[in-house]
Amino acid sequence: MEETFIKKEAPIKLTESAIKQLSRLFDEKQVPEGHGLRVGIKGGGCSGFSYVLGFDEKTEKDQEYDVNGITVYMEPSHGLYLVGIEIDWLDGLENRGFIFNNPNAKDTCGCGTSFSA
Repeated sequence: MEETFIKKEAPIKLTESAIKQLSRLFDEKQVPEGHGLRVGIKGGGCSGFSYVLGFDEKTEKDQEYDVNGITVYMEPSHGLYLVGIEIDWLDGLENRGFIFNNPNAKDTCGCGTSFSA
């Protein structure tokens, strides 16, 4: 009997501009084959937690998702704080970079990379 694996829906969203920027960075940085986008949190920052976003290899603790063609790695314990988050890329005169629209954040700081839950 063949096992069927159901791929879970990704707990995060990437906007079109974030996908475009991530794809550009993937090529520009010559990210090695087998690496994906790590999305997570770590303790620290102005509000208690800060976001982790970078290219990395999958670990045995990670869940893997496909978000519009981008392979995303995330530890299940981080999902509690990140479910429903939207990652966007702004390229304006006053703001440039990735921003995190997190519906779980009770408070955020001015830098936009730290939150409390």
